[in-house]
Amino acid sequence: MNDRNNRSKNADQVVGDDVNIDSYRRKFMGTIVGVTGVAAVATIAPGMILQQAEAKPADEAVTNKVRWGLLIDTTKLTDGGDACVAACQKEHGWGDEKHSNNAQDAKWIRKVKVTEKMTGHVTNLPIMCQHCDTAPCVDVCPTGASMKRADGIVLVNKHICIGCRYCMMACPYKARSFVHETLIDQRPHSPRGKGVVEACNMCVHLVDAGKKPACVEAAPEAILFGDLNDKESDISKSLKELGGTQIRADLGLNTGVRYRGI
Repeated sequence: MNDRNNRSKNADQVVGDDVNIDSYRRKFMGTIVGVTGVAAVATIAPGMILQQAEAKPADEAVTNKVRWGLLIDTTKLTDGGDACVAACQKEHGWGDEKHSNNAQDAKWIRKVKVTEKMTGHVTNLPIMCQHCDTAPCVDVCPTGASMKRADGIVLVNKHICIGCRYCMMACPYKARSFVHETLIDQRPHSPRGKGVVEACNMCVHLVDAGKKPACVEAAPEAILFGDLNDKESDISKSLKELGGTQIRADLGLNTGVRYRGI
């Protein structure tokens, strides 16, 4: 009889403990979600993770329904693109580091002078990553660090870039740079690291926030930014009315950056 009573007490104790644990867990999760207002992940024991999904994923806005692009009218660039280069440097913090070999300097965007041989006519224009639809840099990357988002923006995942520089060799626009030196004073929204490749990312942090890239803000009279897939966007209407040129259109890369006046 005593053994039966003891077993009953032990069972009641286990049930009570389970109820207390469940109550604690509910209170614990409620506290975390209430404080953070976002998804909470907490390790409560080795190998056990308590997790609640986000109500709205951070990348929900990235969709192939949109394809971001730029239209640069060189005839309206009074400085040939100097303001665009300066704005990009300020936004992302590149260009301050200098090397004994100028070819090693970072160049997310650069000013190029094109001279027509027959007439001698000179055109200055900014060149950056062209955000190709069929991007050679993405095709040759062995780790997947070079990638194209669903909305057409080509990026470099610096966490998995091994610095092989295949993408630099594959890019017909020489739009990528390699970081040779240790960097300081980096921008929080645009981290950079020694031993990896970097390039124009179309100011993705601004685009995702509903803003325009820094180069567009620096030359609004000369550069249009918008959705190439939207026939009603300003950039699409302008391209339809007046046209636009791809640099090395013969490669069939379907670039996201178009030019006028070249």
